[in-house]
Order: sequence, then C-alpha cells, then structure tokens
Amino acid sequence: MSARNEGCVNNMELVRDLAALREKVDTIRQQGKEIGFVPTMGFLHEGHLSLIRTARAQNAFVVVSIFVNPLQFGAGEDYEEYPRDLEQDSLLAGEAGCDLIFYPAVRNFYPPGYATFVEVQGSLTEGLCGAARPGHFRGVTTVLVKLFNLVTPHRTYFGQKDAQQCLVVKKMLKDLNYNIQFNIMPTVREPDGLAMSSRNKYLTPPQRANAPVLYQSLQQVEVLIRNGERDGEAVKDTMRSNIASVPGTEIDYIEIMDVDELKPISRLAGSFLIALAVRFGSTRLIDNIIMEV
Repeated sequence: MSARNEGCVNNMELVRDLAALREKVDTIRQQGKEIGFVPTMGFLHEGHLSLIRTARAQNAFVVVSIFVNPLQFGAGEDYEEYPRDLEQDSLLAGEAGCDLIFYPAVRNFYPPGYATFVEVQGSLTEGLCGAARPGHFRGVTTVLVKLFNLVTPHRTYFGQKDAQQCLVVKKMLKDLNYNIQFNIMPTVREPDGLAMSSRNKYLTPPQRANAPVLYQSLQQVEVLIRNGERDGEAVKDTMRSNIASVPGTEIDYIEIMDVDELKPISRLAGSFLIALAVRFGSTRLIDNIIMEV
C-alpha cells in the first residue's frame, strides 16, 4: 500500500492523498471494475450506511468520501462544531461494504490560491435551503465536481432527505455531461419517524422528543391530499399550526414546489415536493416528502 495512504481497516483502505486516490481508482478501472461512490461529511448513521450497502450490491468497488466541506457552510454555521469521528466511521463503512475511504485535508483539497467554483443557477438553488443558506449550493456543487473528477465513479448515491441537493446535483451532472448514474435513495428514519441526520446529535433530550413533529406533519398533510385537498396554502397552514404548537420550534420554511424546477405551486397537481426546515433551538433540521396526484 502507498505510503501516502493512512492505513487499512478490515482490508478497507483509508486514503488522504489526492494523487494516491487517482492512482487507486485508475487501477480499479483498468481491471474492468465498476466504481460506486457515496460522498459524505462523515459521522455516519444508518442513512449513509444504507447508501453504502446499495453501492456494494451494485458495484465491484465502493468509495466513500468523508470531508466536512467548508465551502458549504455560511458565516455563523456549525463548520467547526460539525461532529467528526473517523475511527467509528471507518468501522461502520467497512462493515457496510466500503473498499476505500477518501479523507482529504482541507489544505490539500483547497490549496492556497484556490479560486474555481461551480454553481447551478436558477430556481433549483434560489428557494428553500438556497434562500436560507446563501452560497451553500455553490459549495456543494464545487466539492462534488472535484470529488467526481477524482473518484471517476460509474454510479453515485444520495438520500432523498436532501431533496433539493439531489435535484441540484442531478442538474449539474446533466449540464456538465458527466457519465455517472445518479441514484436517489429513500430517506432513512428513526423508529419515531425523525429523518436520520448527523445534526440530530445536537438536539437536547426535550428537543429530540419533539423533533418527530416534522414527519408527523408531513404524514398528516399527505392524508389530507390523498383525501382530496388541493389548496397548497391550506396544506401549509396545517403544517404551520402543527409545528408551531410544539414548544421551542422556529419554522425556517414550509414550501410546496414542483419537482422539475423547484418553483412554488399553489394548486396541487402532478408531482410535487413538500419540504420544510425547522429550528429546535440552534439546530436546524430538514425533511420532505414527494407526492403525485
């Protein structure tokens, strides 16, 4: 194994160096093996692990990146506090079927003088988290372009919890002519319905007890819509009332948007995304469902 690699965990390689990663994936491709890629910021949970298992089932070689990307964090956000646990992540990823973890240092990934960025413009990035977190998606697409260029995967895997991110990345791959199969996998939830997220760690016990109201609200309006409700504002009002009734919540947004361009809709028809972002104290959680009527 190259001296530039950090080591091995159960025959899984841990690679920090960009050139070492290129060397490895070039060898894998020369062997005729297909590569599956799961990009993460680490602190892995069952949502991430489900993606890794799917990648394992569909590819001969699986790469997982663990990189807390500074470009997608805004001023006052939780970049420094974002949970990190490489040792635990390595064990979990290896058990799920990962062959290689790419764990670059920020100074090597974005060396001094770095000045190139990739941005998807238009309605896909203007609303929802794009409005609440200016510059966030430019950071996401920039890091992913670099990762895709380094890993050169045949397939990549994302979770629906980050639905807006999925649509942005899908558009980027199409516009930049990447030959990568893009897979969106279902949101993985705790037994009480809370979408799994690394940021759930921030919740206090009372906040954690209240957090399932997000999915409960989505489920309630799903029933309303199935029973014939088509007024988008009425649906959003129901969700606002439910969430506002829970102490300590602050609604960032509740929106209903078409799934093609993420433009707000008032009359429910076709396929649409119901998305929300809510703060529990300083912790901001997102969730969504996609419906078709």
